[in-house]
Order: sequence, then structure tokens, then C-alpha cells
Amino acid sequence: MTDESQPGTASGPRAIVIGAGLGGLASAMRLGAKGYCVTVLDRLDRPGGRGSSITQGGHRFDLGPTIVTVPQGLRDLWAACGRDFDADVTLKPMAPYYEIRWPDGSSFAASQDDRAIEAEVTRLSPGDLAGYRKFLEDAEARYWFGYEDLGRRPMNKLWDLIKVLPKFAWLRADRSVHAHAARRVRDPRLRFALSFHPLFIGGDPFRVTSMYALVSHLEKAFGVHYAMGGVQAIAEAMVRVIRDQGGQVRQGAEVDEITVQGGRAAGVRLVDGQVLAADIVVSNADAGHTYDRLLRNRPRRRWTPAKLQRTRWSMGLFVWYFGTRGTRAMWRDVGHHTILVGPRYKEHVKDIFIRGKLSQDMSLYVHRPSVTDPGVAPAGDDTFYVLSPVPHLGHDNGVDWGAEAEPYRQRMLKMLEERLLPGLSQHLSESLVFTPETFRERYLSPFGAGFSIEPRILQSAWFRPHNVSEELPGLYLAGAGTHPGAGLPGVIGTAEVLAKLVPNAPAAAPELRMAAE
Repeated sequence: MTDESQPGTASGPRAIVIGAGLGGLASAMRLGAKGYCVTVLDRLDRPGGRGSSITQGGHRFDLGPTIVTVPQGLRDLWAACGRDFDADVTLKPMAPYYEIRWPDGSSFAASQDDRAIEAEVTRLSPGDLAGYRKFLEDAEARYWFGYEDLGRRPMNKLWDLIKVLPKFAWLRADRSVHAHAARRVRDPRLRFALSFHPLFIGGDPFRVTSMYALVSHLEKAFGVHYAMGGVQAIAEAMVRVIRDQGGQVRQGAEVDEITVQGGRAAGVRLVDGQVLAADIVVSNADAGHTYDRLLRNRPRRRWTPAKLQRTRWSMGLFVWYFGTRGTRAMWRDVGHHTILVGPRYKEHVKDIFIRGKLSQDMSLYVHRPSVTDPGVAPAGDDTFYVLSPVPHLGHDNGVDWGAEAEPYRQRMLKMLEERLLPGLSQHLSESLVFTPETFRERYLSPFGAGFSIEPRILQSAWFRPHNVSEELPGLYLAGAGTHPGAGLPGVIGTAEVLAKLVPNAPAAAPELRMAAE
């Protein structure tokens, strides 16, 4: 075990959190504030889960999320622990947030500045400005209901769902986010710009609910930020808070099974045979892994193996992390975030989600943090992260990534050289690839899915695995596979919902108990 495995100093009821991903760490913070003696267990060598990083050849590669879209969620989390987020983590606003580039050479720069972004809309399609403004109004209405109301309340009772069905109907939640954008603007490029965001949480924009239009309001209201030091810096700051609360974080500690005593969760058994007792257990492991593996010896009523097999999982991800030598002054038109749209976007999305087919073409998300945070690369060099959505491993015609990874990376390189980074191959210095097989092995993600369960309407809210387990008293769930869902704001939100379901420990300091409630 690492040094972090030393016992904590907190007293009170014991809570074990499985997984030091961001949802697990946020849950541990919330539980610590409520008076629990918390132990976080994680199989990897550093905290953060998908939000961690790898350093290779002097380049620090953020492995997963790269942006912060709702900093207030993090500030609220820190405040619940009597702490100041901004004293622990430095956020830098992105301007623009990102640039979208299409094959015809046109582009769109998204930003928080109303005048600037309306100029972008007018430049692409003057007749769509009124429709764009109407879409933003729609997005705000969905934000207040879908994020501030629905996303922050427990949804573990059927009545919780029934009460909100009329609002779902009024907001046309049955309509896809792309279909809703198409009702407001005519230009296909603007339809993309207003509806692609579900891909960042594992959803098909042509099929997930129009509630996800709320992301446009999130961007407008809160901006898009980069955490200096990467999202890893947020994870490390979370660990410091947990330790200051008297909790502990154990890396290199893999949970094999949740133990049961008297019909309720009693702790965990590690792969090395060690048994740890707890009054409550929180699993931030993927919900599918929790029920299929960690509760494998217990009969399940709802989340049976058959149901998990029928569940629609989010797409997989092919991520190429690479460093370049002597390029800091090159590619001056390439900022922190760029989205390269492929030649047949809709059919490509269908290949990923419906056909389960690895396309010859692709769309790419390009992250160049070295333009904002020079410390991620050696002096004069650049660090990149390029992501392409691909099918998960559960399709009948599953991709053999052992054979396909290098040809796919070569096609990615060709696209980057032709459309964004000319001469790239001559400057490559470091290279690392993650495929869905990596996600399956490293993160124990069912079918190598990048974002757990796909956020379709019948797999959202009450329909997702509940934050308080339906299968075992004393077990709670956090992370992308439960409510409210994936993405950095989503997994932080699962901890907020969790805190409303777990009772305060009697020993909690009064001021922290009040903050946590």
C-alpha cells in the first residue's frame, strides 16, 4: 500500500468509498462533512480515476475530462466541508471555449461573450440569429428544471419521477436534442454546434432527450474553465480535504466484493483477502461493475445480469495522447480546444451507437493544454490529447483493437495533418493510446464504455441505478452510472444527491452538519 493507506484520525460511523474517481472523492468529502470516518479505496496508483493523469517524457497527459463547466458545483462541495475551493484550485476561463471546424473550411468559435458568439452565428447563417436566441431561452428553461431541480434531488422513488412527468412533457423531453436544435435553426453547422454536447457524456445527440440543450445555458451562464494542473489538480485537492477531515485514501487497494451481514452492506473484501468493515458502503465503481461483480454472490431483483446485458451503454473512446518537440510557436491558429467534424456526421454517429461499426472517417476533439498551462510539456514543446468516439465492445461485431488500434491512429494522424496540424508526424516525441479495451481493463468499465450507461430518456433519473441501492441496504452509489449522470458536473452532483440520502453522523461538528445539509 502507499503512504495514503495509513489510518485516518476521524472518529464516528465508518464509511468505505470504492473508487477514487471524482464522484467517489466528492462523496468522501460530503460524508466527512457529515461526521463519517471515511476510507477511500482505489486500485490505481493515483487519485482521480478518469480524471487522473499520466506523465511520460516530461509531458503530463490529462486522461479524461479536460474542462470545468460549472465551477459553482465544486465551490458548493468545498463549502459543505468548510473550505474555499478557489484557495485550493486555480481555474482559468477559456476564451473562446472551443473552435468547431468543418470539412468545408468553415468554423465556429463558441464563447461567453454575447456579442462575439452572435457575430459567429450571423457569419455562418444570418437568418438563424433569432432561432439561436430562442434556443438559448429553451436551454435556460431546461437548465432550471433539469439541472437545478431534477439533477440535485434524489430520484430513487417512482413517485419522484411521476411528479415531474408533466414538466417533462411541457419541455418536450421526448424530442432529441438535435431535433430540437433543428426546430430553431436551419443551418446544419449551427444544429451541430447547439446539439453535439451529449457526446461529451456518452450520448447520441440524435436520440438523447432535448433536456441536454441545457448545456448551452451552462456554458453561457458559467463559462468554460481549465483547472491549472489539469483535472488531476482537482482530484489531489479533494484528497487533501479528505485527509484534513481525518479520512484516508488508499491507492493500490482493489475491492473484490462488497460483504453482507444481517441483510445489509457490512464492508468490503479486497483482492488480497483483507476484509474491511463499515457502517455504510458507497460504490463509485461503474454501476454495472458494482452489481455484476461486487455483488456477484447476492441475488439481485432489478439489476440482474440479464438487465445489465440489455442496458444501452455509452460509446467507447479512442484517445491518442502525444507530445511534440519544438512546436510551441507553431500552429498559432490552434487554441486550447478544437473540434474537427467529419464528412458524414450523422451516419458516423449511427455507426458508433447503432451499427457498432468502426468507421473509416472520424470526428475529433483536440485538447492542447500547453497553450494555457505551459508546465504540461517541456519548454518549447506541446502536449496533446485527441479523442474520437468509437463503438463500445458490446456490439455483435465488436472491434478487435489489437489489430485496429494502430491503423486507426494512423488515420487520425492523417486527418490532423491535413486539417489542423501540418507536419505533425515530423515533430512527434511521445505517444500513448487508450482504446475501449483500456477503459475495460483500467477502469473496469462494462464493454469499455467511456461514460457508463447511455443517457437516453428511459435510462435517466429514476430509470438509472439509484444513488441508494435497490439491491442492498447500506449500499449507496455515486459516479457516472447513477443519477444525475456522467460528466464532471454530473459526477460531482451524484455526491450532492448522495448526501441528501445518507443520515448525518451524530459526531459531526455542528457547523459542518449544517453546511452538509
